[in-house]
Amino acid sequence: GVRDVLFLYEENRCSMTYMYEYPEYLKIKLPKKTARRYPAYELYLYGEGNYAEENKNLLLTGIPVLFLPGNAGSYKQVRSLGSIALRKAEDVDFKYHFNFFSVNFNEELVALYGGSLQRQTKFVHECIKVILKLYRDQEFAPSSVAIVGHSMGGLVARALLTLKNFKPELINLLITQATPHVAPVMPLDKYLTDFYTAVNNHWILKAQDLRNLTTLSVAGGFRDYQVRSGLAFLPRLSQHDSALSVVSSAVPRAWASTDHLSIVWCKELILATIRAFFDLIDENTRQITEDPKKRMSVLNHHFVRHPAKMFEENPEAFTELAGAFMWITVKASKWTYSVYNDSDGKYFTFPLASHRKSYSHVYCENSMLDTSSWIYGCMDSNSSMCLEAVDLSWRAELLPTTKVVMLKLQDYPSLSHIVIQVPPAAGNKYTLGCEFFKEDSRTVQLPVTHLFSFGLSSSKILLNSTGLLYNVQLQHFNQIYQAFKIYIESHCQSLKERKPSVYRLHIPWSHEDSIIVAKVPSLTEISAKLHIAQPHNDSSLPELNIYSSPDCQYEVILKTSLLQVLGQVIRFHAGAFPVYIVSNILLTYGGQLHTLRSTGQCSDFSLELVRTAKPYKVEPLISIVVFLQGFNWFREMWESLSLPEVDAAVLSSQDAWFPLVSLILFLFGTGIAYWSEVFFSTSLRLFSSLWLTLMRPTLLQKDKLITLRGVCGMISLTLVSWTTCGAFAVLIIYLRYLFKKPMHVFVTSVFHFQDSGHSKETSQNSSTHTVKAQSPMDSVSDATQAPSNSATIAEAVNSLKMHITILNLFTWIVLLNLPSLIYWLKNLRYNVRLDPDPCRSTAIILVCILEILMNSSTSEVKSSKLLKIAAKVPLPLSVAMLAFGRMHLYRVPHFVTFSLLLHVLCCIV
Repeated sequence: GVRDVLFLYEENRCSMTYMYEYPEYLKIKLPKKTARRYPAYELYLYGEGNYAEENKNLLLTGIPVLFLPGNAGSYKQVRSLGSIALRKAEDVDFKYHFNFFSVNFNEELVALYGGSLQRQTKFVHECIKVILKLYRDQEFAPSSVAIVGHSMGGLVARALLTLKNFKPELINLLITQATPHVAPVMPLDKYLTDFYTAVNNHWILKAQDLRNLTTLSVAGGFRDYQVRSGLAFLPRLSQHDSALSVVSSAVPRAWASTDHLSIVWCKELILATIRAFFDLIDENTRQITEDPKKRMSVLNHHFVRHPAKMFEENPEAFTELAGAFMWITVKASKWTYSVYNDSDGKYFTFPLASHRKSYSHVYCENSMLDTSSWIYGCMDSNSSMCLEAVDLSWRAELLPTTKVVMLKLQDYPSLSHIVIQVPPAAGNKYTLGCEFFKEDSRTVQLPVTHLFSFGLSSSKILLNSTGLLYNVQLQHFNQIYQAFKIYIESHCQSLKERKPSVYRLHIPWSHEDSIIVAKVPSLTEISAKLHIAQPHNDSSLPELNIYSSPDCQYEVILKTSLLQVLGQVIRFHAGAFPVYIVSNILLTYGGQLHTLRSTGQCSDFSLELVRTAKPYKVEPLISIVVFLQGFNWFREMWESLSLPEVDAAVLSSQDAWFPLVSLILFLFGTGIAYWSEVFFSTSLRLFSSLWLTLMRPTLLQKDKLITLRGVCGMISLTLVSWTTCGAFAVLIIYLRYLFKKPMHVFVTSVFHFQDSGHSKETSQNSSTHTVKAQSPMDSVSDATQAPSNSATIAEAVNSLKMHITILNLFTWIVLLNLPSLIYWLKNLRYNVRLDPDPCRSTAIILVCILEILMNSSTSEVKSSKLLKIAAKVPLPLSVAMLAFGRMHLYRVPHFVTFSLLLHVLCCIV
């Protein structure tokens, strides 16, 4: 599954963008108050060559666009947009041009630490005010700024509307690139999830106020494994019709999936964006139009359905068919025509009266990919030619090798003829084709194979192509956990050269189509999987559109792809892995405490993992709660207890949850938990053996639980946590615990074992050497047979097993807190104290716990009155962790901390 997500995707079909002159970034001077409040942030103006020189005095006359980089993003990523916009402006002799500004967020890791998102949002607000001031004295001064946001930059742009003093009219266009709008990719702290909640709630509650803001979200498709495309779709709002979400693989003239970084430089996508920008200009104001309907029309034209014509806001209803062209009447229901060096223009007319009774649709295609009109509708039924016609080219759709149009005859009752224009072609070679057909004759249904067929069975269909188009409807394909391989094999009767076939997987409920061009004959493989599940109120079917070559046979074979199903599990739920891993370790830890209480011996981690980490102990209870939350009385009772919503219920409402996913994730967590313990044990043996060879340890002495040195350590690390960063204090105490306790216990047990072996008789020496090659954990039974120090060795081994499990748990706490530590280190030159700090209070508690556990052993725990409670608590904690931690990873350390706190109490009481 991981391999499918990270490596098995389409090749990069994007072209690189290049600068024709050296890019320059002019730093904009900010007001002193703003610069002092945000010392790490800056604002730049992009330029190249003469354009950059002319703008150094900041007498700007263009249209302002602000670029916001994302997580660890650079302000220099604006260069692709800025450079192509400059070349486009040169093409129109600078009648219109854009000024691209970019914000330097100091490459902050905002996807991992949410504490600075609010600060970034406020800084962007200040930047917008500064930018608009630069145009204050110009003739066509702008009153708003267009924003392009990459990754988390898009979310920051949306968050502007949540600021109390922000005027919504300051931005009228927002384009986001690979922005996770729905939820954070990794919800690692409360500030991040709270920020998302505030932004999305505001956009839902204030939807009516957002009508003047047009928003386009472009997702990268399956190549972007950092932000899955489902997260980049803006929340669906029935009353909010000024937002559009598309996947780059469906964008006309791009038709390419992009990874998380290439989406900012993919030439095909950047060209579509810049063409849209220039079409959005109002000729009167020389700024981006204030008309929301026009903005949406332009975006739909360039990002959803391109008719292979230049954008026109109000195209003329009727067109004159001028020119001394030959008029030819075609009465056949199927027609193809090849053009090569034709010196004379022609009009081919298709009378509709004779076809209306027999056929429901007409389909035409043209391989000449220019932007001129080519298909018309006539209303004069008495003549074989007409001078005035309706331009049907606006109904066409551009595909990679052809432009096509399909008309339902019933929708055009007033048309008498269809006219195809073939202009004189000097040196051009292209083909045209038209056919009339009944819809049901070209639509076939193919039921998809069951999830549990594991690719062993398949669905097949054979298409004897006499036409130009077939639609294969994929029945029961509507969930994100479904994944299929579709094989299309084409056979042709003759070996003559044919136009390539185009296969399009069309998902009707979202703009996530994918298009493949294939030679004929050939065998083509298509991956079919969804970014978004089918909405409950939608009954449409996904379609495989085959734009075929005539006289060819197409065989379509569909199979379930198990690897891609696992890939979908990883793609949608990889962020929850830490929860399942820690849950397994916590269950094992509880089992070890239970065994210690009942037998006096601490069991081996791997044995206890097998015995106690069972999915049926945790999952049924969560499923019952999710089921009951469907009833109002239970939901009201749940809310009255101020309990948060169960994460599985939220995922189910987003159609991102399915029955077996939790079992798969739990088993995966069991495997990772097992191998992490193997890693810790092996590393400990290696380091301890090295230490043993370098120095001879002293005898194991019984430490007091709380010592003066320990208290001083607690106080000093509490101060470190309070004055700098909580995660830094957690890392220090983790390293102290690692090198003081488990390693010391391991070395001492080995030393005791060797010491007792040397006191034996010569006849016993050989057995001692054999045991020395083993680890103390593997040789508890042999060690306890030794007459001296056997109790000490057994105690040391018990303590070692317990401390390795605690170390394993604590490692995951460190890993989950690591992002805030990295953020703090990166910004240390600006501020010594991380504020806000997501783990400061947790860090202080953990420092105290670990300082005491360093001096503990299993002998104190065994005799504790609280051991029974401590052994039972990990199970409900694991259930709670899986219920409330899947979408809130920052809650995981709290559950572990509570369990370790009980362990400390067991040492004391």
